[in-house]
Amino acid sequence: MISKFVREQKRYTQTELQGIFQCSEEKTVGIIKRLKEYGVLKAVKATDSQKNMSDLLDEDIEVADVEIGENEYLYVFTFVGVITVLGCVLKIYPKYIFKNNEPLEELKTILKVLEKYNGKEQIIRMYNDNSESSAFNLLAVMIFLLHDYYENGAYTNTQEIIETNGSGEILWDKTINETFTYLSNNRPYYTELFTQKRINDDFDYFKRLHESIVSICSRELQDADLLDLFDILPVEVSDEELDDFGETDYILYRIQNELNLQFNTRKQLLLKTIYAYISHSSGLADIDCFTMFGTNSFNLVWEKVCAEVLDNQLQTPLGSLPISLADGYNPHDLLISLIEKPKWNGYGQDGSVFQKIVKETLVPDLVSIHKMNNSHQFIIFDAKYYNVQLEQGKELRGQPGIGDITKQYLYQLAYKKFVNDHGIQDVKNCFLMPTEQQSIIVKGYVNMEMLDVLGLQSILLRQLPADIMYSHYLASEKMDIGLLHL
Repeated sequence: MISKFVREQKRYTQTELQGIFQCSEEKTVGIIKRLKEYGVLKAVKATDSQKNMSDLLDEDIEVADVEIGENEYLYVFTFVGVITVLGCVLKIYPKYIFKNNEPLEELKTILKVLEKYNGKEQIIRMYNDNSESSAFNLLAVMIFLLHDYYENGAYTNTQEIIETNGSGEILWDKTINETFTYLSNNRPYYTELFTQKRINDDFDYFKRLHESIVSICSRELQDADLLDLFDILPVEVSDEELDDFGETDYILYRIQNELNLQFNTRKQLLLKTIYAYISHSSGLADIDCFTMFGTNSFNLVWEKVCAEVLDNQLQTPLGSLPISLADGYNPHDLLISLIEKPKWNGYGQDGSVFQKIVKETLVPDLVSIHKMNNSHQFIIFDAKYYNVQLEQGKELRGQPGIGDITKQYLYQLAYKKFVNDHGIQDVKNCFLMPTEQQSIIVKGYVNMEMLDVLGLQSILLRQLPADIMYSHYLASEKMDIGLLHL
């Protein structure tokens, strides 16, 4: 299989993609069409301005058929993770990585972040006979099976063996009914005792089937150059093939019967996964195989990472905040609940005014109250997944839009009363963007003078080292906000 790195949001020509896929023009067009069908590849007009863009706007996306040899469009990946399509493996890394064209270590960390972000129940889509959806993600199933094997070992079934004078549990009913009894002083004595012990059946059908499948998955992922990427050690515990266990229908029948006998949660989940794997019998290299492991909304992952690492307190009860709560505030209310909700006022037939309050309102990404030099900072962060170019002598591009800027000002306005009531003098607004650098970059700030006159703070720009943020996130650790120099 061909295994290649590509960068999210980079503009690729059809010729460049053909070189990456290492195939004919016809197959390249087939791959492009398949990627577009699944919404992970977009087309834009091939203009000079587009070639320099680092973000994709909805209005730039073109809906057009893909034809061999055309050079009218550029193609943009809107996905971070791994995709297998038509025998080709695409390892797609985030748009903020520029220095390394094959960032193996960085992508390994990102995949671990995605696993934590999603959780196992969302990473794997189970096959379900009752479901109208026939979606099946082979790559996710393979990874689940290998992780489960390393965590829990092979599927086991036990055999119950009855012995004479063994070391197991004594079977008193069988001993009394089937052995000779000696009586002495009206007390029975038994020269032989029937005992029972349980041993793992190494030749159990399902144990062998499980070991065969994880070995097959391991070999396939190794051939696709994905074992190292997912940080999985190879598994070689069986040289049996699926054909050795019977026809597909027979194997599925045996699994269904075993499911009816097992009540252990792990065994049931494992049997269902094996059922899904066999019923969709295909390999990563198969021409009709399309699998994905990742996300086309990496901005949401970045928001989650920032919220966890920088101690988001929006869902914290007011009584648990690191300040002395002022009179008039309910300690059980959440910080997010202080943001005013829109009130719709209407006129009744008699001229009276009635009011409707809607639930939807402003929602910041994260708010943190941070103690700094014996006083408190009230910091409103907004995690922005942008590659901003803000350099002297160069054109400004890749920046958040006017809506993002005005909302950030409004967040501060929404908390102005709370801040004043608690005597907090230091309020900060800040955009947080990822960078491949290893230190925090103090990038600058953005402001609007008509809002500055209202006493609202300019919005600071900080680029945070993505690797360090991911490290904190995976370890469930907080970062010292003082390092941001706000």
